[in-house]
Amino acid sequence: MSWKEWYDSLIKPTWTPEPGTIGLVWQILYPIILLTFGYVFTLAVRRKLPWGVALPFLVNLIANLVFTPIQFRLRNLDLAAVDIVIVWVTIPWMMAAIWKHHRWVALAQVPYLVWVSIAMALQLSITWWNR
Repeated sequence: MSWKEWYDSLIKPTWTPEPGTIGLVWQILYPIILLTFGYVFTLAVRRKLPWGVALPFLVNLIANLVFTPIQFRLRNLDLAAVDIVIVWVTIPWMMAAIWKHHRWVALAQVPYLVWVSIAMALQLSITWWNR
């Protein structure tokens, strides 16, 4: 069965956003992520920012990138739940790490934190209800 058929077959909360809404939100968030993460990584590579500040951004980026393959290729709800928690935990960590250096980067993560909070609640619900 296709990933869409599989996903549609899962028990989901009534407040689950439509796939088009999810896609739209990510189309808004990805440019923010690209700009802010790129800025942090560029400063770290140029040694204008300690790598310890860039570390949570790197962990977040990796966790974010592996979520879709875990969820839709492996179809592993438990591992996807762990992964989304990692994504969520690293956002406040990123914000705290960058705050004293570049507050605008920390503040730019607020919409990302809000969306990942919703996504985490959704993923944990789906994981629980489809055991």
